[in-house]
Amino acid sequence: MSPIRIPENYEPPTPAEELTVRSADGSRLHVEVHGRPGAPTVVLAHGWTCSTAFWAPVIRELSDRYRVVAYDQRGHGHSEIPPSRVRYSTRALAEDLSAVLARTVPAGERAVLAGHSMGGMTIMAAGGRPEVAERTAAAVLISTGSSELVAELTVVPPGVRPAGLRRFLHRQLLRSRLPLGPVTPLSRAALKYATLGPTSPAGQVEATARIVHACPTAVRANWAAVLDRLDVRAGLARLAAPTAVVVGTDDRLTPPVLARRIVAELTDPQGMLLLPGVGHMSPLERPAEVAAEIHRMATEYLVGPHPGGGSVGAVPAPAAAADPTAAGAAAAGAGAGASAAGSAAGAGAGAAGGADAAADPTDERTAVA
Repeated sequence: MSPIRIPENYEPPTPAEELTVRSADGSRLHVEVHGRPGAPTVVLAHGWTCSTAFWAPVIRELSDRYRVVAYDQRGHGHSEIPPSRVRYSTRALAEDLSAVLARTVPAGERAVLAGHSMGGMTIMAAGGRPEVAERTAAAVLISTGSSELVAELTVVPPGVRPAGLRRFLHRQLLRSRLPLGPVTPLSRAALKYATLGPTSPAGQVEATARIVHACPTAVRANWAAVLDRLDVRAGLARLAAPTAVVVGTDDRLTPPVLARRIVAELTDPQGMLLLPGVGHMSPLERPAEVAAEIHRMATEYLVGPHPGGGSVGAVPAPAAAADPTAAGAAAAGAGAGASAAGSAAGAGAGAAGGADAAADPTDERTAVA
């Protein structure tokens, strides 16, 4: 059987710069800088068992108009593995983000922060930290939750009852210390079921499997213990920056119910984007739409000089989000016509300047499938 090929845009791009950042407890963090020097900055925080490679297709979407910073969470990718379990905590996640921002976002400047899964939890955990807030123009929380993850998991089929048994089984799956070993047809199928939408093509599944299997078993298990008891609602309540939320309709790990709770608790909610048929790995499954939502927030809130003159709002939209009329239709969930679908599909977040989309910041918007 010939090996499954990963699509070219899923191959990690070569960073313009690589940095080593020390967190508050001395942990070494690997940081990559992509894109245009001097351009507005976007900072990307990946999720559990992933690495900077997870963001590859989103980085490619954004790097021609932004300076894109991505870093490996502690224990992941090229970052240092914590020497003890006490160094795995939401506080550590917040301190790591603070250290990365201090090194990559100069004093007096701000960035848009985007976090997927545990990366979103990182941003929420850092809510209210002055050193983070002063460098944050806006945030995008992608496929994530603030608490009660085990109670809301839908990996175990709904027919399994009672609720207590479901929670027990989900906890066993989450905290398993079994090594994943090499990527196999069985592991691909299991990962696709648990983390991706049902129509995800083989290349996406393969990219996901290679990233997840690369995470050390102990790191996976120690972070799972943190996720099991996760509660970053206090930080979420102090997250003052304008914040958008993104979730796939078929996300089994952080289902839409968790996204709706986040929107309800945000100080400055900027809407929730639903991605039809998408699972937990939304930046890999629908990178154009995720990048378009990041771009929407950057265009709206990342104010400052632009290298080409004017303000950040002058940064050109991603090609997939270039038609504001189509984007507005997608944002309204009205089902754009076939002639607009090609433009709207990449901008499901819709419309940096669409008046209809801005009417209610808590509105749910549905991307064109």
